[in-house]
Amino acid sequence: MSTATTSPAAAPARPVYKVTAARVVRSEWAKFWSLRSSWITLTLALVFILAFGLIRTWRYKANLTGGHPMDGPEMLAANAVSLSLFGLNFGQLAIGVLGVLVAAGEYSTGMIRSTLASVPRRLPVLWSKALVFGVVALIVGTVGAFAAFGFGHGIVSGTRAALTFSDAGVLRSMFMAGLYLALIGICGVALGALLRSVAGGIAVLVGTLLLVPGLIELLPTSWQNNVSQYLPSHAGDSMYALHQDAHTLSPTMGLLVLALWAALALAGAAYRLKRTDA
Repeated sequence: MSTATTSPAAAPARPVYKVTAARVVRSEWAKFWSLRSSWITLTLALVFILAFGLIRTWRYKANLTGGHPMDGPEMLAANAVSLSLFGLNFGQLAIGVLGVLVAAGEYSTGMIRSTLASVPRRLPVLWSKALVFGVVALIVGTVGAFAAFGFGHGIVSGTRAALTFSDAGVLRSMFMAGLYLALIGICGVALGALLRSVAGGIAVLVGTLLLVPGLIELLPTSWQNNVSQYLPSHAGDSMYALHQDAHTLSPTMGLLVLALWAALALAGAAYRLKRTDA
């Protein structure tokens, strides 16, 4: 007597997914928005841009209408753009710190090993992180700049600092402000990937944006004029400034200099990512 044997049904083959640039970008996009810190820090960046810009604008109007003396030549030569975008000095820190967290955060949690196992070629991970966060920072910076100027120009309406969106150079300043924060964010991502430490990346970022310009002021005046304009923060300031001083770069040159700083930081991060283990 024979018994019929039945072979188990063959398990369906799993689909094979090819690693492509678009899929890596989508992966980094999903990871970025899944973190609560991303939402919180971006909100803080917008609050900084708006709040400090409006405070600066309101203070200018209050001093002017109250007959109080202006604080230095900067306030005397102030315009609606420089007053409204004053908050970028604080928003850049939030954007830069978040950029460091985007890259270095995965090293602190160990998730980077899973990421690089999924993308063995490695470098697409870095390019995708920089692209995703650069686009996000560009949008946040541009929206914040337009919103800050939209409120600020109404406050100083009727004063010598008054400007509108239709005035020459204003729209350029708004879009350059967004590009500035995008490049600062990319620098943060690059520093996080290069140093692989949240604390180290933030320390270098803050030191570059805040401490180094202060140290440069200790140099002789001729050296200051030749060196300071090429620092990331000063090059960024020249990007969105409505008028350039004698020893500042043009908006286009400021953009190129800051883009070069970002490219150098990315190159260093790419070299370490390619040459060393996670």
